Amino acid sequence: MGKLIKNHWARLIVLTAAIYQVAAALEGFFWPKIFWDFLTTNLNGAVYPVPILQTLNLIFGILALAWEWPLNIPLSSTTKFAETVVHRSIEARLVVYPLSALAALLLYQGTNPGIYYLIGMGVYFWAYSEGEIVCPEPWTLPRRRSRSVGKV
Repeated sequence: MGKLIKNHWARLIVLTAAIYQVAAALEGFFWPKIFWDFLTTNLNGAVYPVPILQTLNLIFGILALAWEWPLNIPLSSTTKFAETVVHRSIEARLVVYPLSALAALLLYQGTNPGIYYLIGMGVYFWAYSEGEIVCPEPWTLPRRRSRSVGKV
């Protein structure tokens, strides 16, 4: 049995949350509702008449999808997004995903992806605390250092 690669597991959780968040945002355009409307009606202005929260959820969901599953579209003639420091940074994910979770948790249709984001952030933090790195090529393992011939 191998070792659990936590950043791959967190990537799968966040991908699930992002897909669900996009679907929740699209559903929110048709049936706008704040999750917390049973406590207060002050937040209703975020969903109608102008769908601000739904648009934010759509943007955050697409951003998370693009971040976790980067396509081989080059940013310039020499680099792809998967090779950038932003893509390989677990710290950047731990800064952006709480905002995605907050936006999802405010929308009634987005409570499940908000919970998935929280779980994914916990697993990313676990990976970060154990010193894992995100490889430039998605779903690959870090290369081992070559062993010198003279070592015993």
